Amino acid sequence: MQAWQWIGVALAALVTGYGIWCYNRLVFNRHRVAEAWSGIEVQLKRRSSLIPNLVAALREYMAHERGTLEALTEQRSAAQRHEGDTVSERGVAETQLGTALMRVLILAEAYPQLKADGSFLALQRTLSEVEDQIQMSRRYYNGAVRELNILVESVPSNLVARPLRFTTAEYFTLADAREGHAPTLEF
Repeated sequence: MQAWQWIGVALAALVTGYGIWCYNRLVFNRHRVAEAWSGIEVQLKRRSSLIPNLVAALREYMAHERGTLEALTEQRSAAQRHEGDTVSERGVAETQLGTALMRVLILAEAYPQLKADGSFLALQRTLSEVEDQIQMSRRYYNGAVRELNILVESVPSNLVARPLRFTTAEYFTLADAREGHAPTLEF
């Protein structure tokens, strides 16, 4: 073989190697986004599973707040109906659930006998931990989405991403930025 043929083979091998490397990075980041979303779903399901216990604990103390407790239960059901939906639709439903949960917990502050209830205090601590985990999971997910989206949209990796149908992912955002703070559940 002549020198120009070796250069052609080397160049083809380099381009192929780079294509494989880009493809593997895209696959890695797509799986990281999926894994991060799974982490969010676990925490959202944990929060959702705690709500019936919260409603049961509060029902005996907050008899005249029945409408607020029912609204929380309805928001939980609505959030569960959105489990298979897009990230943005799920975000709206979960934001509404979080708002209803905070409203109930703020109302619970008006009941001093709750402060002495050990099961309520344990539930309150668990909910606070879950809210913190949701925030951390959301940050991790959005970071993974950012990395994938950069690869899908930037040159030269987009030359591999487009033909192989890699797409950008949605960020998990809040409907209202003020809702990004974990509720203070200190009683």
